[in-house]
Amino acid sequence: MVDLVGESCVACRPDARPVTEEEIRELKPQIPDWQLVHEDGVPKLVRTFAFRNFADAFAFATAVGVLAEEEGHHPRLVMEWGRVEVAWWTHKIRGLHRNDFIMAAKTDAAYGQFQAARQAGR
Repeated sequence: MVDLVGESCVACRPDARPVTEEEIRELKPQIPDWQLVHEDGVPKLVRTFAFRNFADAFAFATAVGVLAEEEGHHPRLVMEWGRVEVAWWTHKIRGLHRNDFIMAAKTDAAYGQFQAARQAGR
């Protein structure tokens, strides 16, 4: 199995190939907490992360934003008291690309690090 967290996003062009159903079946088990949804005919990976307060939700949303800038791939972030919803898809192809699975895995890793830091009192 490929470690998605160790991969980097590649620049995506409008003619990039979306992931196939077979690739989705291979990649999805690596991000088990993400839901595959369709909104307006566009497949997306969506996950809601829970937090104990607004400040933690805001800090995590900011961390995801920084990660997105580093990779040059940007999600939809919906932040409110105690939760952050993250949705990944590739706007240029109106669908899912390997980049979206990479970023979902990196978001999961960031959440794990965030939670560990909060438990350690940082």
